[in-house]
Amino acid sequence: MIRVVAFDIGKVLLDFDYGILIRKMAPRSRLDINALDCLLNQSPLLSQYESGSIDNAEFFKAVQKVTGYDGTQDEFAAQFENIFTPIQEVIEMHAKISVSGIPTWTFSNTNPMAVSHISRVYDFWPRFTGHILSHEAGALKPDSKIYQALEDATGYTGEEIAYLDDRPENIAAGNDRDWKTIQFKTPVQAKKAFEMIGLL
Repeated sequence: MIRVVAFDIGKVLLDFDYGILIRKMAPRSRLDINALDCLLNQSPLLSQYESGSIDNAEFFKAVQKVTGYDGTQDEFAAQFENIFTPIQEVIEMHAKISVSGIPTWTFSNTNPMAVSHISRVYDFWPRFTGHILSHEAGALKPDSKIYQALEDATGYTGEEIAYLDDRPENIAAGNDRDWKTIQFKTPVQAKKAFEMIGLL
């Protein structure tokens, strides 16, 4: 029986596009759009930030050093935060599951700048029972440490946990722990999958 439902955030509850940030940064940086894209998506810098190895100030200083970005940390944070678009159908699914009384948790590779914004702007945030976030857990999915953190926090394991995520490697790690996993592709597909396991 399912006792808790875990939701990834990025590309599941909220779509995001680092291109928005990159296009705003480019005129104020010495790097072009392609180089900025590589910095955020292919260098280890973002992973260090999202795993909690560096904090907001350290992340900003590192970005500024590499890019020559001439704005302030507050300006950068405002641009960094403006990359999200809600996936309303999934937010509504979460609301229905939450109202049913089943505990729900976010379970996400993310960072403090993003979380500060999301927790202020989106009303789904306080509806969650709790949050397992990579920068607080000190590990990124699919590392087993963060999966253990969710089990420890909820008190549930195996098929008691339902888990929605878009990344196949993260789903595979959930499968290894016998969680009931759903790889998110579309809201319609996710809704049918939730219905099949009795959550909607």
